[in-house]
Amino acid sequence: FIEMLDSNKDSLKLEAMKRIVAMIARGKNTSDLFPAVVKNVACKNIEVKKLVYVYLVRYAEEQQDLALLSISTFQRGLKDPNQLIRASALRVLSSIRVTIIVPIMMLAIKEAASDMSPYVRKTAAHAIPKLYSLDPEQKDQLIEVIEKLLADKTTLVAGSVVMAFEEVCPERIDLIHKNYRKLCNLLVDVEEWGQVVIINMLTRYARTQFLNPNLNECLLEEGGESTFYGSDADQDEDEDEDKKDEALSKRKPYVMDPDHRLLLRNTKPLLQSRNAAVVMAVAQLYFHLAPKAEVGVIAKALVRLLRSHSEVQYVVLQNVATMTIKRRGMFEPYLKSFYIRSTDPTQIKVLKLEVLTNLASETNISTILREFQTYIKSMDKDFVAATIQAIGRCATHIGEVRDTCLNGLVQLLSNRDELVVAESVVVIKKLLQMQPEKHSDIIKHMAKLTDNIQVPMARASILWLIGEYCEHVPKIAPDVLRKMAKTFTNEEDIVKLQIINLAAKLYLTNSKQTKLLTQYVLNLAKYDQNYDIRDRARFIRQLIVPTDKCGALSKYAKKLILALKPAPILESPFKDRDHFQLGSLSHLLNTKAGGYQELPDWPQDAPDPSVRNVEVKESVPEWTKCSSREKRKEKKVEKPFYSDSEGESGPTESADSESDSASSSASGSEQSGSGSEESEESEERSDSDEEEEEEEEEYMSLDVLMGPTPSPQVTPVGNFLSSSLVTDLEGLSLTDTVLSPATISPSGSLKSYELLHRITGEGLWVEYCFSRQPFLPDPHMVAVQIQFTNSAATEAKSLRLEEAKLQSGMRVKEFPEIEVLPAGESATVVMGVDFCDSTQAANLQLCTHSRKFFVSIQPPVGELMTPSFMTENEFKKEQGK
Repeated sequence: FIEMLDSNKDSLKLEAMKRIVAMIARGKNTSDLFPAVVKNVACKNIEVKKLVYVYLVRYAEEQQDLALLSISTFQRGLKDPNQLIRASALRVLSSIRVTIIVPIMMLAIKEAASDMSPYVRKTAAHAIPKLYSLDPEQKDQLIEVIEKLLADKTTLVAGSVVMAFEEVCPERIDLIHKNYRKLCNLLVDVEEWGQVVIINMLTRYARTQFLNPNLNECLLEEGGESTFYGSDADQDEDEDEDKKDEALSKRKPYVMDPDHRLLLRNTKPLLQSRNAAVVMAVAQLYFHLAPKAEVGVIAKALVRLLRSHSEVQYVVLQNVATMTIKRRGMFEPYLKSFYIRSTDPTQIKVLKLEVLTNLASETNISTILREFQTYIKSMDKDFVAATIQAIGRCATHIGEVRDTCLNGLVQLLSNRDELVVAESVVVIKKLLQMQPEKHSDIIKHMAKLTDNIQVPMARASILWLIGEYCEHVPKIAPDVLRKMAKTFTNEEDIVKLQIINLAAKLYLTNSKQTKLLTQYVLNLAKYDQNYDIRDRARFIRQLIVPTDKCGALSKYAKKLILALKPAPILESPFKDRDHFQLGSLSHLLNTKAGGYQELPDWPQDAPDPSVRNVEVKESVPEWTKCSSREKRKEKKVEKPFYSDSEGESGPTESADSESDSASSSASGSEQSGSGSEESEESEERSDSDEEEEEEEEEYMSLDVLMGPTPSPQVTPVGNFLSSSLVTDLEGLSLTDTVLSPATISPSGSLKSYELLHRITGEGLWVEYCFSRQPFLPDPHMVAVQIQFTNSAATEAKSLRLEEAKLQSGMRVKEFPEIEVLPAGESATVVMGVDFCDSTQAANLQLCTHSRKFFVSIQPPVGELMTPSFMTENEFKKEQGK
């Protein structure tokens, strides 16, 4: 490798680097080659340089000293014309974990954040958390860069900068306000992992900025719970209900914030994503933010994920199990999707059991129990034990099937498998606590099992049952104690403790038969090796056996030991787990993981929604604003502008004639549309004086810019704007022929794109924008307005654009040329490009008197459309179709 890397041939170097990167991908250590590789960082071959940067990103942190020697090369790479090289140089620079180069890294990130390439800006966003972890004192400067990148409208950058925001300053929620709507609208087009990051961030944002859409339902549920548990005090119930009613009546009717609705509407299509993480992120957003009636849409998407790999199934089922506790109804139609397959791993089976148990109701319990009967025959013993516990939970929550479940569990006591019998005993014990008097036969049957069952937990459960309900089996209980006293020394600790408890309870209820047995058991326990058993025996002896030294506590021995125990509540392990954000690692582990951000509570009062209002800069030039203001002043004094009583040469007639003349020519279809728009507008304005003010504001730009159809010889907009006519435009009326429909610009600012950076262009800075105006020489072409700015100290000569490598079918017309551009001045030209209905870039060559630069013009999809002008009523009519 070293010989190949030291070779003068680029082909050998490229082959060596390919092999080295392949070895890294296979996990092999190639750090010994670092000196030989780093020599080629200045190689002129772009392919070699890319692979060298890939290698350096991997080993820069380990070989810091050698990497620092090449830092000047990385800095030069930051100004390379190739965007991939610039991004790779920044990536390597941010991978060198040395505090001494923090200022260099900061400058590089700031420069990259302003780069013309979105890929480089994305890399700058990735570098921000690296620099922050290296030097947290740079936080304030990094926040400025984050704020700048958050304003970026490119989908490639959005996900990365939000990730940087989450790492560096998640508390600065004010940075999100003005970018909230943009992030919602960009969400569908962002890369998949960026979507996950943005959705999780917006979930927490929405919880702080909007009201709870289910607040009234929550209040009603709280009221329902209080009346259920407070049935002994009717007056208190009435007072609580009155207070609840007052609170609900005082509360204003809930109206969802439009921005809240925007978030729900824009994330809903992502439920169809092929990426399970994106679907899960949208599902948790809907669960935490959506009104109860709308949450159901996520059920189908989550069920679809159950066909994926077992790892994905595990995470999805964890979240579904949490959702089914509070929102059971939305998963009930998909009950069969949670049936267990024999090929499922044990952890998946247990989670599906959990979901089925949560979905159990009076209507479907018979179906679910039949499924459970099948599962008990499985060879997977852990799964069988979980099934038995699930049957017990169903019996606890649905009283109608309690006896059926109990009888089924009793039948399992004759099973050959000890673990099945043991688990059944534990569950039966919990069920019997609810109605022990009805099931004394089951207690007798379980007492007989003490000879056969060897599992400690099951033996302890049987002994507890016999001791707790010994009055129901007065003949059997003493005999069980006799048998247990014989085997006391050989029993497990948990069983020994229950034998002592059984002896104490029988001594208090049937001392004639069990007095000597109890003393014998206590004497054995007195010398046991386990100190818990010795302490228990000492405590019980002092409590139940009367002596002269007995304390006052012995009087209450029966009340203490034979007190009524409440029946256990069999709850789901997923209860109350939804306080963690669904889909997070903390929710999966049910404990707070490092870096987890708590899901905020809903605010009591809605914060000010105006913080998300962003001022949109108008694209209409200053001179149009001035004339429009003058027009509005005139309208307040005179009659409405579009009035039939204006006179013989009124604007209405000119507008009609304009539409007629425009429709007669094939090339003037757009002008005729704008003319008919004026005639409709004149009819609306003459209907009522009240609508006049609203119409004035709505059509302000049209009032100023509309005029008669131009002749084919009319000067293009880019030319007459730069001429001396601009100074006189403010005084022009609508009858002047200079202003034409070709100059109409849609509302909303025109975005400029960088064609040539001033550093790369040696002082020459070139930007382009899509003027959204017809290109007069060829209406099928897109008009591109190009601005040259000379920031160098000397004048620039022979500036021109030439064709380089255009895609098939693309055409460029009227290549602009500027002979001389003085220092510090700018010039604007217009050219036409036929992109052939494609978003492929038009590759061009920008030439000066001394150099040539390869540049490209990339059209967004929206700029390939022909602008169409219509009134609001026309738009609604078309939209309705």
